[in-house]
Amino acid sequence: MASRLTIRMDNAMSRTPFIAGNWKMHKTLREARELVEGIKAKTADVSGVDILLCPPVYLLFPMSKALDGTRIMLGAQNVHEEAKGAFTGEISAGMLVDAGCQYVIIGHSERRHVFGETNDRLNKKVRAAMAAGLNVIYCVGETLDEREAGRTQAVVDAQIDEVLVDKDLGPDVDAAKLTIAYEPVWAIGTGKTATPEQAQEVHAAIRARLGSIYGAGVAAELRIQYGGSVKPGNAAGLLAQPDIDGALVGGACLVADDFAAIISAASGVVPTT
Repeated sequence: MASRLTIRMDNAMSRTPFIAGNWKMHKTLREARELVEGIKAKTADVSGVDILLCPPVYLLFPMSKALDGTRIMLGAQNVHEEAKGAFTGEISAGMLVDAGCQYVIIGHSERRHVFGETNDRLNKKVRAAMAAGLNVIYCVGETLDEREAGRTQAVVDAQIDEVLVDKDLGPDVDAAKLTIAYEPVWAIGTGKTATPEQAQEVHAAIRARLGSIYGAGVAAELRIQYGGSVKPGNAAGLLAQPDIDGALVGGACLVADDFAAIISAASGVVPTT
């Protein structure tokens, strides 16, 4: 493990590890407050890691208040592409900002495969979010069938190109507000995890693709998270890879001890200053 940590530090000193917790459709208000208090207590002495919590939409405002005065950031799990209108049950980017959000997750595999969101719609969502001042975690990843057919690279490239690049204008998404999350669909909520080597291979390819869009210098600074059954037991191995800059955590972020352990693993990868 030490050699991997050395490689990681040599190649990614400028990229602060970024651990985000996607609560999905979990937690009542009481449970959310207990979880946040636990995370705050267990990460109070951790530095050198950016931390983000993404609770359900009805919890955003109270969690903003609960996180006030801490270094933990708040994000949403979804956003509508329009600023306002007759869209029952939806929420706009401006509303998320008003609730205290700094980030929003866009393109999560459950939004793609359960709710049928296309690259074309995600393209509009990314632009709407950034126009309102939000940072974006944009998710990409292949299904098991696509991986077994050898199409991982083609699928991920299309998800990047069709959302981040305007066909007439070229790259028009602000890289400074962008984080990519690679989440192989076959590893989300299944207990299966890509090996560190499998994840690193795709992360390196994503960084190369971003380099072809934004240039190598910008791509070297963009953070790419891994998402897919990240747990305390596998976090260190994943985060030690040179192109893996953090994690988009699902189930493990719902337990303060587990989420704090993943954050601590990230802190151990890049030394604090």
